[in-house]
Amino acid sequence: MQREPMHPVAARLLTTSVIPVLRLKSAALAAQAIDCLVAAGFGTVELTLTTPDAIALIRDLRSRMASGFLVGAGTVLDVETARACIDAGADYLVSPCLVPGMGVLAHEHGRACLMGGFTPGEVLAAWRQGSDIVKVFPAGTGGPAHLAALHAVFPDMPLCPTGGVSLDNMEAYRRAGAVVVGVGNNIVDLPALEAGNRAAVIEHAGRYLGKVQA
Repeated sequence: MQREPMHPVAARLLTTSVIPVLRLKSAALAAQAIDCLVAAGFGTVELTLTTPDAIALIRDLRSRMASGFLVGAGTVLDVETARACIDAGADYLVSPCLVPGMGVLAHEHGRACLMGGFTPGEVLAAWRQGSDIVKVFPAGTGGPAHLAALHAVFPDMPLCPTGGVSLDNMEAYRRAGAVVVGVGNNIVDLPALEAGNRAAVIEHAGRYLGKVQA
């Protein structure tokens, strides 16, 4: 079921091993968190559209980050919003569910698409609608065992568990068949971020990369 070749942006995402998925209460806080993640060594970030002024922040990130850094737009729920994210410079589009037409739109503009599913039917539908990597969401509901069951049925389909992935269970998801994992606000030490303790935020986030590089 693997498409050949994999979309180049999706292939680059696989090399990152971890996709930070940020859902913060303000654009300013999100920008600070992203700067810390970059300093920690991350090569991508997915900014969910539930963050205030997310599309403007995506545009700002794309303009100031190096071309090798991948900017993702998350919680994209319709093609009109997907188009706005593409116009802002998002390199890949992510949805927790199936969004008909989003895969075609993303590929027409050279972007990657990660649509979500939880059941085997939802996962297969996302794949058939052009998802380059299928986001298994909410992963924490079924845990690594659920991902392993999906991987057994779809062994050649790239799966990215998101929602409930933490430092403690990240490796279990990878052993279950994840090609990359999405980690939410767990990846950011929020008290340290709000206190302006940049070093603590960088150190905390860096543990995730250290885990996959060990």
